[in-house]
Amino acid sequence: MFANIAFRTVLKSSAGGLRESGALCSALSVKAWTCSSALLAGPKISAGSFAVPPPVRHYARGVKKRKTDPESQLSDLPPTMLRMDYAAVPLAQTTDDITKRLLSLELASHSEKLRLKKEQLIAKVQKDENDHSSVEVQVAILTARIRNYQEHLQKHHKDKANKRRMLMAIDKRKKLLKNLRLVNFDSFETVCEQLGITYTFPPEYYRRVTRRWLAKKAFCIKVFKEVQKQKAEQKLRMESSLATTDTSAATATAASTQ
Repeated sequence: MFANIAFRTVLKSSAGGLRESGALCSALSVKAWTCSSALLAGPKISAGSFAVPPPVRHYARGVKKRKTDPESQLSDLPPTMLRMDYAAVPLAQTTDDITKRLLSLELASHSEKLRLKKEQLIAKVQKDENDHSSVEVQVAILTARIRNYQEHLQKHHKDKANKRRMLMAIDKRKKLLKNLRLVNFDSFETVCEQLGITYTFPPEYYRRVTRRWLAKKAFCIKVFKEVQKQKAEQKLRMESSLATTDTSAATATAASTQ
């Protein structure tokens, strides 16, 4: 009974203290949560087996860092540059600023910028002005396309269709570079240097030798030798038959002349 009376008195005293702290905060025009946290952060109030834990402080979450966009291959194109269709027009150079802005790359689409980038890469490796279909030009076009796919996939990594197109373009460029390296090594080095391509050699073929593989290889060699032996015998038969027909034809012609 005495324990219950003591418990009630402790609760009443704590409630009265909270009311007084609220009134004090309102009088001092201080935020209520600061006063309550300051007053309740003291020692625990305990009465027998009952204890009031201190309030949990909820700190503000850290600011999330924004992901920086990857550096694009089109970032070196100045926005004041005119588009390809209007660069050779002399009237576009003498117009007012508003018209120049409309005809510049500042308001151009991504496809127009990519087209201009392709032309810049082609101009680095082409042999002459009329060269539009050589291996070097094809490698330059594929390089601009591959880099565009890479930038797109860094933002949209679940785009499987464009990933497949990028891998197909990479394989095609590898084949072209391999053939160019075998045919003209100087041009191959120039293309890799001008376009910033690092050519890596394919891995050497390696197969683990097993007893089954050795037995299969020996059997294939045995079958090949047997087939070659049969072909040689068939060839001898055909030659002998042709020789007999030639001798019979020669004797027949000799008999007819006599």
